[in-house]
Amino acid sequence: MRIYISADMEGISGVTNPDYLQPGEPNYEYGRSLMEHNVNAVIEAAWESGATEIVVADSHGSGNNLRLSRLHAAATLISGFPREHYMMSGLDANFSAVFFVGYHARHGTPGVLSHAYWFKNMTVNGIDVGEIGFNAIYAGMLGVPLALVTGDDRAAEETKLLMPDVVTAVVKHALSRTAARCLSLEQSRKEIAERTTEAMGRLADFTPLKVALPAEVSIEFFHSGQAELVLGIAGTIRHPNSTVVTYIAEDAASFYRTMETMATLANTARFF
Repeated sequence: MRIYISADMEGISGVTNPDYLQPGEPNYEYGRSLMEHNVNAVIEAAWESGATEIVVADSHGSGNNLRLSRLHAAATLISGFPREHYMMSGLDANFSAVFFVGYHARHGTPGVLSHAYWFKNMTVNGIDVGEIGFNAIYAGMLGVPLALVTGDDRAAEETKLLMPDVVTAVVKHALSRTAARCLSLEQSRKEIAERTTEAMGRLADFTPLKVALPAEVSIEFFHSGQAELVLGIAGTIRHPNSTVVTYIAEDAASFYRTMETMATLANTARFF
């Protein structure tokens, strides 16, 4: 059983505000140790439950948060940026399932550090998605199901709305976008391990999240400068008098690559 783990940071145990998220911030070193704690809890439980290969993609920021020296020895690590299909780099149809560790709710919800890449809103064939939904759809296009999501209660709710059968491990309860009631590290380790074991025991029950192809992806940006930048990408269409840009994805590769390019460009456009 080959397991693919995409690990983000905003949904990690104890992470509550931007001070934890980037190098140079006062709590960043502690934040990355918390990320390692959660990821290792998943790796250990998956390995003990019969996984034969575990690949972890460091999917936060520059992709250089997880330290190889502190990662469980059963896993291999994908790190660094840029890389193709960033948060899902290295995933292929031969994996049994994907696990999302430390994921967060989409922009506009009261989840801890909620956002969706560098976008305000995203839809796929009219379905509202954030990073959970978008990445699960990409995995589904490859025929791989999402089996586990760890994060706050809002991320769990968002997951269940799209995929009711996916196992969720709630490590904190959002009080606002930058506050939460957090489980202790031992409690979160236990919760993550139990839910991972549950997911491993149910791998045959999960089905890939499928959408019809070609898929229409609609992205709303925060300001017109971002929307203007991405129009250089072939196949993009801007809705009149709006910051919404749409593209049509014929397959999994174009689905992810176009979004990834949009996110990279949008991050370069200053508001002021």
